[in-house]
Amino acid sequence: MAKPLVYIDGQSGTTGLQIADRLGSRTDIELLKISDEKHRDVEERKRIMNEADIVFFCLPDDAAKEAAELVVNPKTRIIDAATVHRVAPGWDYGIPELSGERRAAIAASKRVANPGCHASGFVIPVYALVEMGVIPKDLPLTAFSLTGYSGGGKKMIAEYEDENRPAELSSPRIYGLTLKHKHIPEMQKICGLTHAPVFLPVVDDYYKGMAVTLMLHNSQLTGVKSAQDVQKKLEEWYADAKMVQVHGFGYDGMIAANTLAGSDKMQLIVNGHEDQTIVTALFDNLGKGASGSAVQNMNIMLGFDETAGLNV
Repeated sequence: MAKPLVYIDGQSGTTGLQIADRLGSRTDIELLKISDEKHRDVEERKRIMNEADIVFFCLPDDAAKEAAELVVNPKTRIIDAATVHRVAPGWDYGIPELSGERRAAIAASKRVANPGCHASGFVIPVYALVEMGVIPKDLPLTAFSLTGYSGGGKKMIAEYEDENRPAELSSPRIYGLTLKHKHIPEMQKICGLTHAPVFLPVVDDYYKGMAVTLMLHNSQLTGVKSAQDVQKKLEEWYADAKMVQVHGFGYDGMIAANTLAGSDKMQLIVNGHEDQTIVTALFDNLGKGASGSAVQNMNIMLGFDETAGLNV
């Protein structure tokens, strides 16, 4: 039986390189390549994309939208790592752990939108708690996210790794100050929230790793009396998930955002008391937050073990 043909459009970017790294030693697929001198040749890209069984888009939003129009072979399936299709009609949102229905949709899909890194850390706990009725859909939510600088792509990586960089890069930097970060629409839509969350990202002087923290008043929740009850609910929802693990209640010491750097898993950590709860999603922004998630979706679409080629 012929091996599935896989192509990465935008293979020189951070996400593309990480996907290629996870696929490079696979013997169950054939990774198609494009020569350096033709990676901007539209006709050559179109030819290869329409030859492939699976195409990863690792492109800026406008380029991903244009690339989607180049795929005319009905057998070619797309996994888009850009933002542009995450809330678009006809695209399936790529977090299989959310539900059996979501996993089945990804498995059968021709068009999968890979989730944003910050969004993954928000959606995975919030979706479950909304579906279980713990978080009312009309409850205004607040979250913040700590990320390594690799999330900013090649330009930001170069800035942080420049030996002559400005002193401000040695300090955590709050951004997204308009409160209109590009991941917010998918956070709201996928979780079915009436209100967009107040979301604040922070980039710091380490390469990769992410910690997204949701903050809750228990008096505004339903069916729980304490933070420990919230932990039990999440543990129940994700009991069978291979790539999402719920930590036992409470965490000894401080949570370091780069703890799962190099891993393709996510860990949910619940802390708090009778009155207040925090839920932290701890993961690698390039792993479960990007390339690891994309490869997991590919595995599901091709009928492989979803953990194949991943760091579990």
